[in-house]
Amino acid sequence: MIKAIIFDLDGTLIPFTLNVNTCRAEIIKYLMTQDFPKSLFSMNETAFDMLVRIKKYLTNKGHKDKNFAEIKKKIFSIVESFELDAAKETKIFPGTIETLKTLREMKLKIALCTISGEKATNYILSRFKLQPYFDAVIPRESVSVVKPNPIHLEAALNALEIKSHECVLVGDSVKDVSAALQLNVLTVGMTTGISTKEELIYAGAHYLASSITDVPILITQLDK
Repeated sequence: MIKAIIFDLDGTLIPFTLNVNTCRAEIIKYLMTQDFPKSLFSMNETAFDMLVRIKKYLTNKGHKDKNFAEIKKKIFSIVESFELDAAKETKIFPGTIETLKTLREMKLKIALCTISGEKATNYILSRFKLQPYFDAVIPRESVSVVKPNPIHLEAALNALEIKSHECVLVGDSVKDVSAALQLNVLTVGMTTGISTKEELIYAGAHYLASSITDVPILITQLDK
């Protein structure tokens, strides 16, 4: 019996509109002012990937004078600025509110598990009046590491007080799928975001959906 749905945000409930390349370029520009070699970073890496490299670099170099916490704070402030700009411009996918209402009527618990920051997430929830539909919201600040690390998804499960086999994760990224598979959570790969249909299948998504409105139908079928 499915008791809960955990949604990703960008690419799942709203289009992914973050200016990724400009954001990453701004982060690398800042890191160069902190005397990190440009060759250490790539435009193909996320801010989270860069932070892993920074921590490893500082450890290997024995740079005790470098404050990793401050560097991390600055990087996320840059990301947050771009996230808020995107949040102000984005739209909501058709059928999202109707789907959330239907899931509520089905007596399901609903959570949001997103690598977006708290400010941008709350802005979107407020802008589209989505707060009443969620029993728990887990942005990146709520955990020590984010998806695909299962700790992020596990925090959502704990917040809803449900077991992994009682839940379905709905997300658009292979990172969502990876986190779910590590916890034996059923996954619905949304083809509306950053990962292609083929990538989601290869990652191991149990189901695919081209619209969020497909989710209640799938849950009904799973419970039969």
